[in-house]
Amino acid sequence: MDKLTHVLTAISHPKRRAIIEQLTHGPARFLDIARPFNTALNSVTKHLKLLERAGLIERKKQGREVF
Repeated sequence: MDKLTHVLTAISHPKRRAIIEQLTHGPARFLDIARPFNTALNSVTKHLKLLERAGLIERKKQGREVF
């Protein structure tokens, strides 16, 4: 897939758009990102990986926490 396809796929889902909106306020821990969604943590992880692959977010690990 090309870059544009990754971006369009990433923003096509409402939960991923909500995650992007949440992150416009600054970095957040994984559990803080997952909290508003009534879904399995595994699902949130998949959304985050897709957003990261599209280049829309960046993960950073500090100790045991992921931001």
